Amino acid sequence: MRFVPPAEGSGTPGQNEQLVWIRATQPLPDEPLLHVCALAYASDLSLASTAALDLQEPPPIRTATPRVWLVSLDHAMWFHRPFRADNWLLFATRSRTAGDGRGLATGEFFTRDGRLVASVTQEALLRPIAPPRKP
Repeated sequence: MRFVPPAEGSGTPGQNEQLVWIRATQPLPDEPLLHVCALAYASDLSLASTAALDLQEPPPIRTATPRVWLVSLDHAMWFHRPFRADNWLLFATRSRTAGDGRGLATGEFFTRDGRLVASVTQEALLRPIAPPRKP
């Protein structure tokens, strides 16, 4: 996966966007259900982190120690048309609200030619990680 972080200072809290190009690393069999399952799995890899972009960078590019626990509270997907999970898909995610320990993020998957193939929504719990206690 390749993560494209937002430009520094580009948004306000709760107004985050993230673009991720994804695909399976190996060719997959011609079984449509397998492609749907692969995309459902991939949809959970960066969606919640979009709601926490004001607090920390997403895992693949983060160099600092994580400051927030992210836990999925719910996750829903809609599949609009056939696709291949072993072809490049753009995962465009956004979070318009995050606060009081929760964040809501939505996303769409697009083929390289711009066709929308799936949509997803996730609510996540955002909790600060407590610093280690001194002995």
